[in-house]
Amino acid sequence: MRVLYTAVATAIGDGRNGRATSSDGQLDVRLAAPMELGGGGGATNPEQLFAAGYAACFHSALRLAGKRAKVDVSGSRVTARVGIGPNGSRGFGLTTAIDVVLPAAPEADAHRLLAVAHEICPYSNATKGNLDVQLNLVQCAPELVA
Repeated sequence: MRVLYTAVATAIGDGRNGRATSSDGQLDVRLAAPMELGGGGGATNPEQLFAAGYAACFHSALRLAGKRAKVDVSGSRVTARVGIGPNGSRGFGLTTAIDVVLPAAPEADAHRLLAVAHEICPYSNATKGNLDVQLNLVQCAPELVA
């Protein structure tokens, strides 16, 4: 693969309770474990950062898929939900659900765009075989729903 861009970020402090910064200074966030994992909360956490990155990346892939297919994706919205919990092997695992709103797209087109976006999206490609990703069409054009 020919690399077009490399993001560089560094975490310091106590893992989930510290700070993460990017090499270009655009990202500088405090990190805190969520209360559900025994932390104090009050700052972002790795799961939120992963969810934000996945949602943005999938949305870009969805818009590209819509453009290629000449399907109206105006008003589209993508929400990623990332869960964390014990994996049964003395470690932790993630769950992921991608919720998509395509208010201007017919239902059949919307489902097809989700599948194509899942093939295009680098996050989807990186997680294939490692993470079960649930794709959910939350809303499409109401007058066109079958």
